[in-house]
Amino acid sequence: MEYTRFEKARIIGARALQISMGAPSTLAKIPKGVYDPIEIAMVEFKEDAIPITVKRNTTTN
Repeated sequence: MEYTRFEKARIIGARALQISMGAPSTLAKIPKGVYDPIEIAMVEFKEDAIPITVKRNTTTN
């Protein structure tokens, strides 16, 4: 699925908050030297490993 830049920012931000609050990472192996929750969330996003879904409104005007 292709995300808008706003959806991408929201997904990464929400996941980074979860990680910073102690949620486990979904990655099998976190790259060496990556400790920042935002960076971890970005790596998860790039590998399509974030457990967050986006629901879009399907009605049109």
